[in-house]
Amino acid sequence: MNYTRIKAIILDWAGTAVDYGSRAPVAALLETFRSAGIQLTVDEARRDMGLLKKDHIRAILSTPRVQAAWRALHGSEPGEPDVERLFSEFLPVQSSVLEEYGDVIPGVVAAVENWRRAGLRIGSTTGYTRELLDIARQKPTQQGYQPDASITPDMVGAGRPLPYMIYRNAIELKVWPLWACVKIGDTPVDVEEGLNAGLWTIGITRTGNEIGLSEAEWQALSPGEQQARLAQAEAVLCGAGAHFTAGSVAECATILEEIELRLAAGQRPWEVRR
Repeated sequence: MNYTRIKAIILDWAGTAVDYGSRAPVAALLETFRSAGIQLTVDEARRDMGLLKKDHIRAILSTPRVQAAWRALHGSEPGEPDVERLFSEFLPVQSSVLEEYGDVIPGVVAAVENWRRAGLRIGSTTGYTRELLDIARQKPTQQGYQPDASITPDMVGAGRPLPYMIYRNAIELKVWPLWACVKIGDTPVDVEEGLNAGLWTIGITRTGNEIGLSEAEWQALSPGEQQARLAQAEAVLCGAGAHFTAGSVAECATILEEIELRLAAGQRPWEVRR
């Protein structure tokens, strides 16, 4: 299908395009906090996924349980110097695990190639810094995945849910209007970022943070467990305002066709709510 109305797709990285289950950030956060004497749960590490990683650390430290554990360990509330220190310690830990979790998610390369042939531009946003993304993109590039634009929070002065990374994508991709673009991501703040920029949004369930399993772990679940987890992930992403959900990027083609038809009918993203 050739797209005459949709102009661009803006993809998230971990959990959407690469790193099935968005496991690299979780591994790095768990290790960073463990080294600081705090045992995070996986749910605590995943709760605010998608934020700029310094903001993510700050959000974890603001939770009552972690605050209480920090107070018991250090005798005071965690403050901004602690955020800065943990972030500086997080960076090399995250760098060390990116290669391990860096494979492109099945179907992404083919989907992106099809979209390019159909006339779409491909952008990306992330919670990684530029330094981390430059490492994270090496393996995907070798595997055939390379967006036309790759924007990080430190390039624009703020991360999600603010829409600045999407604005920078639009400038670099030379696409307009924004309501003719689509944001695809696997976290609530991905959805919020897209909505704040005035884009159509697709929430990714099976390969993303809300389910948080590797492909092998997912396949080991019973069909009933799979359906239950998909329903829960869909509820979270739709609750954040996603216009549509899909199991993976490879399953977005029919949704894009629907968006193309909606645009042809004169609909705009802000007129459609789940």
